Amino acid sequence: MNFQQLRSVREAVRCGFNLTEVALALHTSQPGVSRQVRELEEELGVELFVRSGKRLLGLTTAGKTLLPMVERVLQETDNLRRAGQDLQGREEGRLSIAATHSQARYALPHVVKDFRLRYPKVTLHLHQGSPKQVAQMLLSGEADIGVATEALAEYEPLVTLPCYRWTHSIVLPQAHPLLALNRPVTLHDLVAWPIITYEVGYTGRSHIDQAFAAQGLQPDVVLTAMDADVIKTYVELEMGVGIVASIALDGERDRHLGVLDAGHLFPVNLTRLGIARSHWLPGFAYGFIEAFVPTLTRDVVQQALATPQAFKDGTARTAESGRWRPATPPG
Repeated sequence: MNFQQLRSVREAVRCGFNLTEVALALHTSQPGVSRQVRELEEELGVELFVRSGKRLLGLTTAGKTLLPMVERVLQETDNLRRAGQDLQGREEGRLSIAATHSQARYALPHVVKDFRLRYPKVTLHLHQGSPKQVAQMLLSGEADIGVATEALAEYEPLVTLPCYRWTHSIVLPQAHPLLALNRPVTLHDLVAWPIITYEVGYTGRSHIDQAFAAQGLQPDVVLTAMDADVIKTYVELEMGVGIVASIALDGERDRHLGVLDAGHLFPVNLTRLGIARSHWLPGFAYGFIEAFVPTLTRDVVQQALATPQAFKDGTARTAESGRWRPATPPG
């Protein structure tokens, strides 16, 4: 049994059982991957994959049982390597960040820039996905740090730290009648118009749905997207009224749109940063976290890893009048 065999199994699952992609990920050949898997199966005495000819279709019952063990062995091996580098004081290596599109597009760019200036020898890998996919990347060890609004706190093996609170805004064509109201817009006002907003599971969409449902209203959602810029594009085409995260708005870039505050209509959203409890974070990873949320120092993060429940409901930053400011550390 060797690490390459274990990596072949793990990557086969990560790549959707596509051996061509596995070979590319491991910088080897497709026959080489097949051989590594077969040799491991022979040593274990069980088949790990369901096959059709040479194609892998999925995991067998034995494969599903053994996969978490394979991932733990590889995770601990990676932890050992990183710990050795960290103890040498080396500020080089790889840092993998998983984030939802909104976080990657609007919250992280300046953080990434500052981090690169401070740690020029660290290679950053930025993965995008749904909150569920972000959580899975953390659990599998594919990502070191995850940033998402929803779902992260639902996964027990993850320690999640509150980062900042944010609200939604309404975007409209400039001549839209709702902009002429001499009072705050209501959900009853909104429900009279076609709605364009995020896909289910993204960027506070659950809070939007809950707010309408609480008043017995059924909005006509005519278009959904992961990207606020896509939503704004179709609003400009007068296809409907958009509901987006306030952090996705820029006065100069969005000058062709009308904007209304929706903070009074939908619950406040909380962006969280997630870390797998079993995952060793190198020193520069703490540097990234602190660049993102200055109150989340290394001591605070390590305290959270030691007592994760104490940090479950706190907040690290708040938003007021569209501006971000540091807040009291969670806990």
